[in-house]
Amino acid sequence: MDRKDASTDHAPGAGAHDWDPEQYRYHAGPRLRPLYDLLARVPELPSPRPRIADLGCGPGGPTVLLAERWPTASITGYDLSEAMLSEARAYAGPLPGGGHLDFVHADLADWRPGHPHDLIISNAALHWVIPAGGKGRVIPAGGKGRVIPAGDGRAAERHAELLHRWVAALNPGGFLAFQIPGNFTAPSHTLLAELRTSPRWRDRLGEGATRVPVAEPAEYAALLAGLGCETDVWETTYVHVLTGEDPVLEWTRGTALRPVLTALDDDPAARDAFLAEYRDLLRAAYPPGPHGTLFPFRRIFAVARRPG
Repeated sequence: MDRKDASTDHAPGAGAHDWDPEQYRYHAGPRLRPLYDLLARVPELPSPRPRIADLGCGPGGPTVLLAERWPTASITGYDLSEAMLSEARAYAGPLPGGGHLDFVHADLADWRPGHPHDLIISNAALHWVIPAGGKGRVIPAGGKGRVIPAGDGRAAERHAELLHRWVAALNPGGFLAFQIPGNFTAPSHTLLAELRTSPRWRDRLGEGATRVPVAEPAEYAALLAGLGCETDVWETTYVHVLTGEDPVLEWTRGTALRPVLTALDDDPAARDAFLAEYRDLLRAAYPPGPHGTLFPFRRIFAVARRPG
C-alpha cells in the first residue's frame, strides 16, 4: 500500500471549501513521524481480531499504517471531509490477514460507535473538535467565512466529554491513543493570529485562534486517570528540517491557514495579499539555513488502557 498520503494535522471538518488532500500531503514525511511514534507505544490489543476506529482519518494513509500493524482487524476510518474520504476509499477492502478496511463519513463531535472497540485512535484531530452540545461547539473549519475554533482556556474541560465517551466505547483492556499539536504558541500560529487581528484584516477574518485549543499533557493524564485508565502521556518537540521555497508557509497552507483561505476564497487579490504578508513574517521567524529551514514542532501524545 502506498504511504505517500499518510500525513496528518488536518481538521476533520468540511464545508463550502473542503480540505485539499494534495496540499495536505506537503511535507508528508515529517507529518507522519508522530503517528509512528504514537503507534510504537500502543501494546498488543486484547482481541486477535480487533475492532479499530481511526477518528479523523484524512486521505487514508494513516489508516493504512493501522492495517499493516493489525491485518486481522476490522478497521474503520471516520472523517467529515468528503474530499479526504474520496481518496481514502481507494484503500478500502479486505486485508491480507482476514481483516477489513473501510471509511465512513462522520462528525467526530458526536461520533458514537455501534460496537465496542479494542482501539480508538485519533491522529492530529482532537484539537479541532468540541463535543456536540458542548459550549462553543466547533464550526467545521471548511465552512465559508468561519475560522479555527479558538481555545477558551478550558480545553481539558471541553475534551473531557469526548474522552469519557471514547473510553466508554472500549472493550475491557482496549486502548485509546491520540496525538495533537502543542505548538499553538509558536510563531507559525501567533504571527497568523496577530495578522488576522491587525486593522487591515480583523473585520474580514475575525480573531481566529488567539487562544490555545488543547490542554497540557498533565491535564490529559489526569483526565484519563480519572476515567480509571492506565495512562502513558508525553510530549515531544520535533525539529523538522524543511526544504523548498517558503516551506513553513506551505506547511500551514494545508492546516492552520485553511480557514483563512476559505474566508478569502471569493477574493483572490485579498487572499494573495494576506499570504504575502504572512509569508514575510514567516521568513523572518524561520530563516532558511544552509541545509534547510528548521521548524520546531511540539506535539502531545496519550495512550490510555481501559481496565479489564
